[in-house]
Amino acid sequence: QVQLVESGGDLVESGGSLRLSCVVSGLDYFPIGWFRQAPGKEREGVSCINDSDGLTYYSDSVKGRFTISRDDAKNTVYLQMNNLEVNDTGIYYCATKPGQHSCLNWRTNYDSWGQGTQVTVSS
Repeated sequence: QVQLVESGGDLVESGGSLRLSCVVSGLDYFPIGWFRQAPGKEREGVSCINDSDGLTYYSDSVKGRFTISRDDAKNTVYLQMNNLEVNDTGIYYCATKPGQHSCLNWRTNYDSWGQGTQVTVSS
């Protein structure tokens, strides 16, 4: 059974930092996408990391501030978020596509999701 568990969300002031974690079980290999959803807005793909070569992708809104990384020994993918802005507020989810190694079509095709972790950035 595939399971993804996010953690690390918190309330932080604008300009602050947080590191989110996504622990994966039930898969031998997996790319991971991080998504977020703010109240009243559509879900947004934030970042993705390949399984096979560690190649990373970022949305323009977070490029240069967020860093995605993975520790395969711990089956964990991290999202380091620096210089947080009020617009970064939302529920952050990690997701994957079982059987896939890459971030191909990650914004639309990933179908295994975690429960989410809340990130709130105050001004």
